[in-house]
Amino acid sequence: MCENAAFAEVKLMTNPLLNMTRLPVFSNIQTACIEPALDELLNEYRQLIEQLTQQTQTPGWNSVIDPLEQMDNRLQLFWSPVSHLKAVKDSEDLREAYNRCLPKLTEFSSEMGQNEALYHLYEQVAEHSGLNQQQQKVLQNALRDFHLSGVDLSSEKKKQFRENSQKLSRLTTQFEENLLDATQHWQKQICDEKELSGLPESALALAAQTAQQRDQEGWLLTLDFPSYFPLMSYCDNRPLRQEMYQAYMTRASDLGADSAWDNSRIMDEILAVRHQQAQLLGFDNYAEKSLATKMARSTDEVMAFLNDLAQRSKAQGEKEFEELQQFARREYGQDELQPWDVAWFAEKLRQQRYDISPEILRPYFPLKRVLSGLFEIVSRLYGLTITESRDFDSWHEDVQFFSIHDGEGRLRGEFYTDLYARQHKRGGAWMADCASRMRLADGLQTPVAFLTCNFSPPLGDQPALLTHDEVETLFHEFGHGLHHLLTQVDYSPVSGINGVAWDAVELPSQFMENWCWEKQALPLISGHFESGEPLPDELYQRMLAAKNFQSGMQMLRQLEFSLFDFRIHLEYDPQAGGRIYEILQQVRKQVAVVPQADFNRFAHGFSHIFAGGYAAGYYSYKWAEVLSADAFSLFEEKGVFDAASGERFLHNILEQGGAKDARDLFTAFRGREPQIDALLRHSGIAA
Repeated sequence: MCENAAFAEVKLMTNPLLNMTRLPVFSNIQTACIEPALDELLNEYRQLIEQLTQQTQTPGWNSVIDPLEQMDNRLQLFWSPVSHLKAVKDSEDLREAYNRCLPKLTEFSSEMGQNEALYHLYEQVAEHSGLNQQQQKVLQNALRDFHLSGVDLSSEKKKQFRENSQKLSRLTTQFEENLLDATQHWQKQICDEKELSGLPESALALAAQTAQQRDQEGWLLTLDFPSYFPLMSYCDNRPLRQEMYQAYMTRASDLGADSAWDNSRIMDEILAVRHQQAQLLGFDNYAEKSLATKMARSTDEVMAFLNDLAQRSKAQGEKEFEELQQFARREYGQDELQPWDVAWFAEKLRQQRYDISPEILRPYFPLKRVLSGLFEIVSRLYGLTITESRDFDSWHEDVQFFSIHDGEGRLRGEFYTDLYARQHKRGGAWMADCASRMRLADGLQTPVAFLTCNFSPPLGDQPALLTHDEVETLFHEFGHGLHHLLTQVDYSPVSGINGVAWDAVELPSQFMENWCWEKQALPLISGHFESGEPLPDELYQRMLAAKNFQSGMQMLRQLEFSLFDFRIHLEYDPQAGGRIYEILQQVRKQVAVVPQADFNRFAHGFSHIFAGGYAAGYYSYKWAEVLSADAFSLFEEKGVFDAASGERFLHNILEQGGAKDARDLFTAFRGREPQIDALLRHSGIAA
C-alpha cells in the first residue's frame, strides 16, 4: 500500500485509488496514494485523447464521446471522495496532497478545453443526424464550454488563459483555507455561567460539551454556527456579544487574529483574474461571462430583477427596523442599536409579539423524526421508498447511508448524510455529487450524493434536536439531492444537477422547504423528543404567524449580498481595482436598513462568491426562489400531497436534470412562464 512510501516509489499497480467505485472505500484513501493515482489517471486520459484525435475513422458518439465520458467518470469517482474528505475531515497531510493535485487538474481541464483537434471532433459528432435530444444537449454544452475555455484564442492568449486558470484555482483554495483556519482558531473559554445569562439550555450544553471534548473547564465558545448564532440571539452579555460578533465579522481579514489568514489581497486578485479571463473570451466583464451558462439572458435583466425586488421590499424593511428600534427604546431604554444588538432585540420582540422562539420549537424536531418524516413526504409526492443501510465504508461515526427505490422497486439513487458540526469540517450546508447516473458498458451507474450540514450534535443522552431553520436547511439540501438522484438521463454531463443552469439549480431545493410549514406535513416531521406529543396546533399557529417576521429585512439582506456580488464583477475596473468595500457601501446605502460597524469585513468571509460556484451568481437564490414559490403555488391550488402535481414535478424537473433548458422545463411543469407574485406573497411582501 501507499502509506509510508515516497511518491516516486509508489507502485501504481497496488494503488487502491486507481479503481474507485461509485461507493468509495474511504478507509482506502491514504494521502500518499492520492497524487500518484491522479497522475496515472491523467496519463491514461491524455493517451485516450491522443488516440481519438489521431484516428482516421469518421467520429461518432460511440467512438468519441462515450469513451471520453467513461474516462471522465473514472476521474470523477476518484476525485469526488478526495475533495469531499478535505471538506469534512481536513488535515495537514490531506490539504497538502489536495493542493498538489489541484494545479494538475486545472492544467488538464485547460488543456482539454483548448484542444482544437478535440473540439473539431465534437463539432463533427454534433453534425450527425441520429443523435437523441439528450446527446444533442451534451454536445451543445460541450461546444459552448470549449469556447469558454479559450479554444478560439491565439497561442499567446491560450497560454495566458491557462496561467490565469491556475492562479484562480490557487487563490480560491487559499481563500477557503484561510477562512477555515481563522474560524477554527478563535475560541473563548467561559468559567462563570453568569456570563452566559439568557443562553438556552441546548446552547449551554453544547458549549460545555465542546469544552469537555477539548479538555477545558467550563464552557467553550467557537465561531462555528451552532455556537455563534445562539449567543448572538440570546445571550444577555452585551460585551460578549460584541466580542464574538467582531471576531466573526473580521475572520480572515486585515483586522483578524493572524495576518497570515488575511484574504484582502486574495479577493482583489480573484476579481482581477476573473476580469482578465472574461475579457480574453470577448466579454466586457465577468458578470457577462457568468451568464453564458445561466438562465438569465443579460446583466441588465439581472440588475433589473434585483433592483425591482429591492424597491418592493425597502419600505417594509425600513418599517420593520424602525419597529425594532422603538421596541428596544421602549422596553429596554436602548436608544441606539449596534449590529451585535439586532439579533438579540429581534428575538425579544419575536417572543413578545408571537410568544415563540427557535428554542421553544427545538424539542419538537428530533433529527430522527425529521428524517423519517422527510422520507414519508417524498414517498407521498413521488412514490419513493427510502431505507437506511449499515453496510458501507465511512469517514466518521456520525455518517449515515440511505437508498432510494421507486414504486416499481428500482434503485434510483443512494446518499450519505453527515449532519453535525465538528472540528476540521467546513461550515455551512451543501449537497455534492459523489457519482452521476450514466450508462456504462456493463449497465447503469446509479447516482450517489453527499448531503452535509453543520447542526448541533446530540448532547449527552439527548438526541440531536433541530431548530425549525435547521429543518428547512435539511429539506433544502435534500431537494438538491433528489434533483441529482432521481434523474432519468443516461449521459452524465446532463444527468442530475450536471448541466443545470446555475440560477435554476436552487429550484428543487427551495421548493422542498415549503413542506416544513404545511399543517398536513408537520405531524410527519415533528413530535416531542420525550413524549412523542405532536406539535400543538396553538404553537403551530404562533409559528405560522411569525413566519414572515422581519421578512422585509431578510429580503434586503439577501439582495445586499446579491447586488454586491453582481456589481463587483459587472463594474470591475483594472485601473481602480476591486473597490470591494466601496461598492459594498454603495449597495448598503441602497438596500440596507441595519447599521454596520466600521470593522465589518463581511466580504472576507463570503466564500460563496470567492471560493464557491456563485461568483456573479449569488442572485440565483432569489431568481430560483421565484421559480420555487411559483412551482409550489400549484400544490397550494391542488393540495400539498397531490400525487398528480408531484408526478408532474418529478417528470418535468427532477428527472430531466440538465437535459433541457431550465426555462423550458419550468414552463412544461407550470404551463406558463414563471411569475413573481407567489414569492412576494410567501414573503409577506405586497405585490
